[in-house]
Amino acid sequence: MLSFSAIKKTKVVISILLLIGLLLTLRITHWYLLDQGSKTIAKQSEKQLNELVIFIDNALAHYENIPAVLAKNPILEQGLLDQQNPATISSLNAYLSELQQVTESSDIYLTDALGVAIAASNWDKPNSFINHDYSFRPYFIEAISGRSGRYYAVGTSSNKRGFYFANPVYHKNVVIGVVVVKVDISQIEQQSTGIAIASQYEFMISDPDNIVFLSSVSSWRFNSLSPLSQAKRFALNSSKRYANMPIGELSFKPAFIKAEPNQTQVYQISSYEGNEQYLERHQLMPNANWSVHILAPMKPLYESLPPIMLLAATLYLLLALFIVYSLERRKNFFRMRQAQNQLEQRVKERTLELEQANTQLKDTQDELIQAAKLTVIGSLSASINHELNQPLAALRSYAQNTQTFIGRNMIEDATNNIKTMIELTDRLADIIGQFKSFTRKSQGKDNATEINQSIEQAITIVQPELDKQGIKLTLTLLKGKCQIWGDSVRLQQVFVNLMSNAIVAMQQSTEKRLHIKVCCDTKVSISIQDSGPGVRESQMSKIFEPYYTTSERQGLGLGLSISQRIIESMQGTITVENAQQGGAIFNIMLPLYLREEM
Repeated sequence: MLSFSAIKKTKVVISILLLIGLLLTLRITHWYLLDQGSKTIAKQSEKQLNELVIFIDNALAHYENIPAVLAKNPILEQGLLDQQNPATISSLNAYLSELQQVTESSDIYLTDALGVAIAASNWDKPNSFINHDYSFRPYFIEAISGRSGRYYAVGTSSNKRGFYFANPVYHKNVVIGVVVVKVDISQIEQQSTGIAIASQYEFMISDPDNIVFLSSVSSWRFNSLSPLSQAKRFALNSSKRYANMPIGELSFKPAFIKAEPNQTQVYQISSYEGNEQYLERHQLMPNANWSVHILAPMKPLYESLPPIMLLAATLYLLLALFIVYSLERRKNFFRMRQAQNQLEQRVKERTLELEQANTQLKDTQDELIQAAKLTVIGSLSASINHELNQPLAALRSYAQNTQTFIGRNMIEDATNNIKTMIELTDRLADIIGQFKSFTRKSQGKDNATEINQSIEQAITIVQPELDKQGIKLTLTLLKGKCQIWGDSVRLQQVFVNLMSNAIVAMQQSTEKRLHIKVCCDTKVSISIQDSGPGVRESQMSKIFEPYYTTSERQGLGLGLSISQRIIESMQGTITVENAQQGGAIFNIMLPLYLREEM
């Protein structure tokens, strides 16, 4: 047996080893995730960079050949040779203005051999280029030398960023002027920003002096990527590339280094919006002499590190605990075996107790089910008297009439009454059969039921009482077929219940009217309206409750409750409301049954 101090020492050593292993796991996981994540971002940035460069190249190439084509137009040559003629210059201005709108360029203007603009598309604007000297612009120097010129700069007149395409205009093989097409690169910037937002990255475009002039981040524009010396500031001011725009410096950490195009570098850029780390990758556009920089934010990668490192630490600890547990289990194998035998014995005892408890529980559940069944049977037994009252009264009335008809030798009328009595007897048998079916938890026999027929059969039952009470019955039934899917006997019960309630409600009314209306559209709507006193607002929410009744409406209070259950079993609804002219309206909505064509 190990002593207490030896056991404590062993635990300390194991804890130290576990801690060292945990630190190594976290360190390796962090390095691996950062390395792989950076490679993935760099690969994605390379693809995005190529797409962005192609897009900008295509956008500029759209205007590249316009100056060369314009330079061959005789109207430009004529304007340069006859620039003292106002009519010639006016015609030239109109031509350049129209051409500017067609090509969707920013501006088009024509300079003489000295670099002074003699005609421009913006001749009628306050910031017109006419009479401005552009001889200092590199694109003019290139074009006046007989070569195509291109240059990026901020316009000294318009103060707008633009890319200039220039081409010499010849007269007898001698350069006499330069035509210039200016492209508004802010539109290219806007479109490129939309691409960057969709792909979740930022971009900037810098000139050969490392000055950012296009960017998806507005605060980066007109800032230098590297510190500006006094000499460099003087050179920038002398070139007038950025007109009067103040040039600042972007804060890079570490300092920005223009590495090889295929290399990547992670920079922290500070601005008034905060500090953000980006993975930078750039590519040179030879035609425009621009450097396009893609800056992919590293924040998503950094935010993904903690949960993955936590998972790695969890897996390491689980593995370590598993090893420790395995070793401990191996050491205590025989003791665990003995404990297992004891546990199995206890489980057997407990299982036996649970089986006995389950048997008792099943018996109790059977008793509760039987009690619930008897409660339902008792509820339906109380309602059978309510459902049989009206048919029995009708049978008695028809029997008395039959007796009278026989005494008067009116055999045909007596026969008709007997047929009706037989139908009523069958109806009573159907009702009793439904009661038996309900006790067996049966839903009845559902079939296609004609609404008009069900209403007419129900009226047959209550007709004697209608005549006795002097109630005027108005029927608005459909001429065609209108069927629902349900038990016809139960549906008749609902109609009999509602009409019987209406008869009782109108006992004290001066004018007694019962109106039954059927509408058939996407659903079947049946409304039963009486001219009684209506339903009190306080009774609206309770009127369909079992055993609820009022002094005005006699009975056991089961009719409306049973009717509601029957309608709901047919996937329908039954509601009550008061008519504006007085009386209650019971509305029944049922799904329309559409017979499938074979």
